[in-house]
Amino acid sequence: MIVVRFSSKHFCEFAVNYAKMKKAIFILSAITLFLFISCKKDDNGTTPISTTSVANTIVSGTWKITYYWDKDHEETANYSGYNFTFGIGNILTATKTGSSITGTWTTLLDDSKTKIVLGFSTPTSFVEISDDWHVIERTDSKIRLQDISGGNGGTDYLTFEKN
Repeated sequence: MIVVRFSSKHFCEFAVNYAKMKKAIFILSAITLFLFISCKKDDNGTTPISTTSVANTIVSGTWKITYYWDKDHEETANYSGYNFTFGIGNILTATKTGSSITGTWTTLLDDSKTKIVLGFSTPTSFVEISDDWHVIERTDSKIRLQDISGGNGGTDYLTFEKN
């Protein structure tokens, strides 16, 4: 049989150290719990929009611009009457009463987000929509796009709807 004897001094030191350790464990547990509670889940519950689904949708039929917001004002009227065809070989054609404007289009994945890249060299109103646009909504009849400018921080919106 082993007998351990504690003096009252040793017992007091043990009790003080034990209390400090319990307090430290409690504080660490509280911090850990706070971190888990305060973490925000990035997934908003929606299925990501794939480049394939966007490309397959947009090559089907002709489209019109139903909304264009350029940083601080609406410019939808600049595209009134134009029908857009997203063709094979990434050729984009805008047609209005017999005249055509030709540009390019493509879809790509950038930072896990699907983008449509539009490119026109003329006229100025079409050069304005030449950009890499984040796809924020895709249905069989509507594609909503957003561009956040890196230079001035403005946000542009562009919506295509199927004719």
